[in-house]
Amino acid sequence: MPIVFVHGVPDTVALWDPLVAALVARGVAESDTVRLALPGFAAPVPDGFDCIKDEYATWIVGQLEAIGTPVDLVGHDWGALLTQYVGSGNPSLIRSWAAFDGAVDRDDVWHDLAQAWQTPEVGEQVMEAMSGDALVDGLRDGGHPDAEGAARFVDDAMKAAVLALYRSAITVGDEWQPTVERNERPALVGWGEHDPYAAVEMGRAVATRAHGDFVLLEGAGHWSVFERPDETAAALVAFWAKA
Repeated sequence: MPIVFVHGVPDTVALWDPLVAALVARGVAESDTVRLALPGFAAPVPDGFDCIKDEYATWIVGQLEAIGTPVDLVGHDWGALLTQYVGSGNPSLIRSWAAFDGAVDRDDVWHDLAQAWQTPEVGEQVMEAMSGDALVDGLRDGGHPDAEGAARFVDDAMKAAVLALYRSAITVGDEWQPTVERNERPALVGWGEHDPYAAVEMGRAVATRAHGDFVLLEGAGHWSVFERPDETAAALVAFWAKA
């Protein structure tokens, strides 16, 4: 069964390295894992692709259609939002989905940095300042467990993609929550105990909304799948066994 991973912001497919290694140690074939590189995130942006949320969702659907068999979809951060929406809205392409540290929720309020990115001119100024040591320090202050590694991939293309994505998503909860509420596939929602961007209760609400299971990754922050790969792998393997 293919396992398809969708990263978030400001990450790349490298986010999944520790988790995939932990899954392989539990008997998952690495050849069954597919790490999607979102356009603009250390990956080319197709002609005419504007890096807005619905285009990313459509792009993921196309990748799943190309695989040709139902998959276990796994997402983190923005990848979690996309996983909830794509997984709930395309049941013929999905066997199960798992979302970590990202909520489709109409009551969610975007964090301060996201609101800055969503503001014309302000977002551009913030992105201009996100370079060199300042970028590494900002990622570290935000809790990223591999700030230097992530910073290596933050270029102008990623910055433009982030601004376009967040500006397209000011009302993503209102737009996408009805689809998630219609979910009919097995779902797992995981959350870092100390995620500074959204409270654990938000994750529990997503699990309830999607009629799914919830797992708390103790001691972890926002990047729970990277910080706690063994615990995440154990939760996923158990979830897939009953999906």
